[in-house]
Amino acid sequence: MKGIIDKLKIHNRIRVGYGTAFFLLLISYLLTLLTYRSVFMLSGNVDHTNNTIIRLEKILSDIKDGETGARGYAVMKDERFLEPYFNSHNNVRTGFSQLRRELVASPAQLQRLDTLNHLVDRKFLLMEKGIAYLRQNNFDIGDSIRASFYEGKVIMDSIRLMAGKLQNFEKDDLAGKKTEKQQIFRILSAIIVASLIIAFLLLLFGFLTYMRENKARRESDEKVAQYQEQLRERIMELRSLNKELLQMRSIEKFAATGRIARTIAHEVRNPLTNINLAIEQLKSEVSGDDTTILFEMVQRNSSRINQLITDLLNSTKFAELSYTQISVNSVLDESLDLAKDRIVLYNIKVKKNYGDNLCEVSVDKEKLKIAFLNIIVNAIEAMEPGTGVLTINTRSERNKCVIEIADNGTGMDKDSVGRLFEPYFTSKPKGNGLGLTNTQNIILNHKGTIQAESEKGQGTMITIILDFAA
Repeated sequence: MKGIIDKLKIHNRIRVGYGTAFFLLLISYLLTLLTYRSVFMLSGNVDHTNNTIIRLEKILSDIKDGETGARGYAVMKDERFLEPYFNSHNNVRTGFSQLRRELVASPAQLQRLDTLNHLVDRKFLLMEKGIAYLRQNNFDIGDSIRASFYEGKVIMDSIRLMAGKLQNFEKDDLAGKKTEKQQIFRILSAIIVASLIIAFLLLLFGFLTYMRENKARRESDEKVAQYQEQLRERIMELRSLNKELLQMRSIEKFAATGRIARTIAHEVRNPLTNINLAIEQLKSEVSGDDTTILFEMVQRNSSRINQLITDLLNSTKFAELSYTQISVNSVLDESLDLAKDRIVLYNIKVKKNYGDNLCEVSVDKEKLKIAFLNIIVNAIEAMEPGTGVLTINTRSERNKCVIEIADNGTGMDKDSVGRLFEPYFTSKPKGNGLGLTNTQNIILNHKGTIQAESEKGQGTMITIILDFAA
C-alpha cells in the first residue's frame, strides 16, 4: 500500500512540475508571438518610411535632370538635350502617384505633398515656357529668359524646402520607430531568455525525476529487451527446425513415392507380361481384320502403361552421378541457352543476379542442367507472353550455394504448392507431371534441398540449396 501511495506522489509531482512548466512556456510563447507580430508591423512601417524618403530623393533628382536638359538645350540648341527633360517629367508624375499611395494614412504629409506637387508643376511649366520662347526667338536669351531663370531658382529652393520638410517628418518618425523597435527587441530578448531558462529548468526537473524514480523501469526495459531477443532466437530456431522438418518430410515423401512406384511396377508389369503373351498367342490362333485392330489396341495401351511405369521409376530412383567441379552460374547459363527458343517465343525478360564470389559446386553437370531446365520451362509457361520476367539469383549463405528461380506468373495456392513435386501432378493440359518429380530426384541425389514458394497471382519461386565443392 505504501508503494502505491509513493507511486501516486511521484506521478503527482511529475504532473504538477510538467504542468507548471508547460503553462509558463505557453505564456512566454504567446508573448513572443505578439512581440514578433509587433516587430513585423514595425518593420513594415520602417520600409514605408525608407521608401518615402527614397522616392522624394528620386523626384528631386528627376527635376534636376529635367532642368539640366532644358539648360543644355538652351546652350547647345540641340533637340536631343530635351530627352532628359521629357523623361524626368514622366518620372516625376509616377513618383508623386507612388508617394500619394504611401502617405494616404498621413493627412499632414499629404497636404505637404500637394504643396510640393504644385511647386513642381510650376517648375516644369516655367521650363516649358522657356523652351517654347527659345524656339520662337531663335534661341535669343533675353531679359524674359533671365527672369525665368531667377524665378525657377526661387521655385527650386521652395521645392527643396518642402521636400526637406517631408523627409524630416519621415526621418523623425523613423527615429521614433527605431526606438520603439529597440524596446520591443529588448522585451523579446528578455522573453526568449526567460523561455530558455524555463526550458532548462524543465529539462533538469525531468532528468532528475527520471534518474531518481525510474530505475526499476529501466531494469524492466532491459529484461523485456532480453526476453525479446531470446524470443527472436527461439523463433529463428523454430523456423530453421521447421525448414529441416519440411525437408525431411519431402525426402520421406519422395522415398515413399519411390517405394510405391517400385511396388506398382512389380505388381503391374507381371500381369502386363501375361497380357502381352496372351495377346500374342491369340493373334496366332484367331485371324480377322476386326480382331487384329483390337489386338493392336491392347498391345499399344499395354506398352503405354509399361512406359509410364518406366518414367515413374526413372523419376524416383537414386541414380549414379558423374561429379564435376563447376560454377553453378555457368550451369544456369547453359540451361538458359537450352530454353532460349521458348524465351524468345514467349518474349520473356531474363534478369540474372549472380553472386560474384560463389565457389564451385561438385555436381553431375548434365543432370543438374536437366533439373534447372525443367524449372525454367515451367516458369516460362506459367507467365503471360510479353510481360513475363524470369529472375535468377545465386548467392552464398551459411556456406551453402543458394539458387533462386522466380517468375511473375499466375502462381499457385497452398494445396498445389504442397503437391508440386508429386508424380503425375500437373496443371498443364499436356504435361505428364513427372518433370518436377525428376528435378527433385536430381537435387536429392546431390544431397541438396529444393523448396517452392508461391501465392495466387504473385508468381512462384523455386529455391535450391547445394553444398560447395570440398
